[in-house]
Amino acid sequence: MSRRKGLSLEEKRSKMLELFYEKKDFFMMKELEKIAPKEKGIIAQSVKDVVQSLVDDNMVDTEKIGTCVYFWAFPSKASIQLNKRVSKLEEELKTAQEKLIDLKAKTEVATLQRSENDERCEALSTLEVEKQRNAALLAELKQYADSDPETLRVLEVETITALEAANRWTDNIFTIKSWCKNKFFIEDDVINKQFGIPEDLDYVAI
Repeated sequence: MSRRKGLSLEEKRSKMLELFYEKKDFFMMKELEKIAPKEKGIIAQSVKDVVQSLVDDNMVDTEKIGTCVYFWAFPSKASIQLNKRVSKLEEELKTAQEKLIDLKAKTEVATLQRSENDERCEALSTLEVEKQRNAALLAELKQYADSDPETLRVLEVETITALEAANRWTDNIFTIKSWCKNKFFIEDDVINKQFGIPEDLDYVAI
């Protein structure tokens, strides 16, 4: 048999409001924790959080009298809040509709002002020609990019960097070979063959 699914927070909030509206009375938290589980199926452990969430949303009123804190909510307040919400939405709808009418009018004016004429057609034709000319010039410029002074300067710097790196690694290889010869008495040709080092390995010069 499947286990009964508990109430969601919104369901608990709704049932708690029902309890207040039906009772039309003032309650302390301890009283609600006893009544809510029996009449609305809200577990006692969650009553406090549910009531507090309703207080935070101004749907339930609360007041401390002496040492006791009371909670209450009457249908009349909910009706007033609902009417306010409806009035606000109606005002927002009216504003949106007026804005829509204004935008439609502006769109119609703009459409009429952009009607086709000889001057506009000629301007559009000229624009298209200039676009094609610009594309052709960019393509031609790209062909000469390899001869651009800035490109050549960057290439020169990169070449020097690569050369220095190659010679640095060559120097490291020679140092390691020298260390192996002195430490293990291994000849150059043996080391070269073992590690695939070319016999004619040497520093690179420009």
